[in-house]
Amino acid sequence: MSAHGTPIPMTSHPAGPLSGTALVPGDKSISHRALILGALSVGETVITGLLEGQDVLDTAQAMRAFGSEVLRDVDGTWRVQGVGVGGFAEPDRVIDCGNSGTGVRLIMGAMATSPIAATFTGDASLNRRPMARVTDPLALFGARAAGRSGGRLPMTILGAEHPVPVRYTVPVPSAQVKSAVLLAGLNAPGRTVVIEREATRDHTERMLAGFGAEITTEETAEGRVITLTGQPELRPRTIAVPRDPSSAAFPVCAALIVPGSDVLVPGIALNPTRAGLFETLREMGADLACENLRDEGGEPVADLRARFSPDLKGIEVPPARAASMIDEYPVLSVVAAFAEGATIMRGVKELRVKESDRIAAMATGLRAGGVRVEDGPDWWIVHGRGHGNVPGGQRCESHLDHRIAMSFLVMGMAAQSPVGVDDASPIATSFPVFEPLMAGLGADIRRSA
Repeated sequence: MSAHGTPIPMTSHPAGPLSGTALVPGDKSISHRALILGALSVGETVITGLLEGQDVLDTAQAMRAFGSEVLRDVDGTWRVQGVGVGGFAEPDRVIDCGNSGTGVRLIMGAMATSPIAATFTGDASLNRRPMARVTDPLALFGARAAGRSGGRLPMTILGAEHPVPVRYTVPVPSAQVKSAVLLAGLNAPGRTVVIEREATRDHTERMLAGFGAEITTEETAEGRVITLTGQPELRPRTIAVPRDPSSAAFPVCAALIVPGSDVLVPGIALNPTRAGLFETLREMGADLACENLRDEGGEPVADLRARFSPDLKGIEVPPARAASMIDEYPVLSVVAAFAEGATIMRGVKELRVKESDRIAAMATGLRAGGVRVEDGPDWWIVHGRGHGNVPGGQRCESHLDHRIAMSFLVMGMAAQSPVGVDDASPIATSFPVFEPLMAGLGADIRRSA
């Protein structure tokens, strides 16, 4: 049974050419951060293009619970009346973050240095995910956490009454951990320093600067050193959220493997810390072009044009690139199945603790569809069969994971036989218009019993 309600099985059938314009939703990472920083500023933040998937809607509801007024206009504009740094009220109910690891970890950070308590929970998938990676550094500020064994939700955070600034080296590449520490540092006096040995997506740093925080980033022998001066008065902003590169990955990858396809995906955020998939696809021989490069709201943006690419080749993806495309490995593995030769992916142990164990989920489903896969603790290899040679025909478990479900539905568009997923309802958490958008391009995805 899906934690999102009644399961929605879907089957993707081999499609004719995909063509047209794919208007994917707003960026999920930026949407979460815009709501949280808007709630921590003084005055009204106006947001256009906000992703209205369930993950982000849960974050909006959480900001209301902490005392911020969050409203949606009829034209889709969102308005957040901030309470200021340190101004969060103690919520009178449990904060349900649904399926969102980003939402819960960032919100924990944002409230951890205020003298309030909050209890967090989520769906079955989120409640299996480890939270100690965030609660351990938050304890350095003086916050305390009590949850289920293994540091799992439901969990109560007791915010620090007298927070102190910290200096913290992130042990694994994780934008969520880095961001939680920086958000906690906002209400700690003095300077909080975060060191990351491998660069991760930097939306939090960019947005903190845009809201008026004093924050610097320096490349050193230790790695990237980010220094934040605490207790600023954040200024409200007007934010236009660019379209999500992680969502764009699905129509882009589908176009590359479905014969005759030509798809334009406009207005995609191409922050260098998020664009690793597109660089990897080009190295594989993809016909993928960036058009109309521009800057919007401090983020690089472009229109992506993806065309059918029958001569894709397997490559070894540099491990250093993993942080910039960690959410895209599932759909990359599908493209790899249609390439010639092996695609080798290393340094990806983070995939084991996402919404599902994504390596295990994709490896199992690909094997059932006739693709040879090898995998280990932090690596996997997909042995591509080449264009036109992927049997398909399997029914896959989504494991309450939106990206697993969408990846296998993309596979079904180009395989010899249809590919089904047991439950596509989690797709609504990040890409609520996936089904009609892909149908508008020419995909044949059917709800099935």
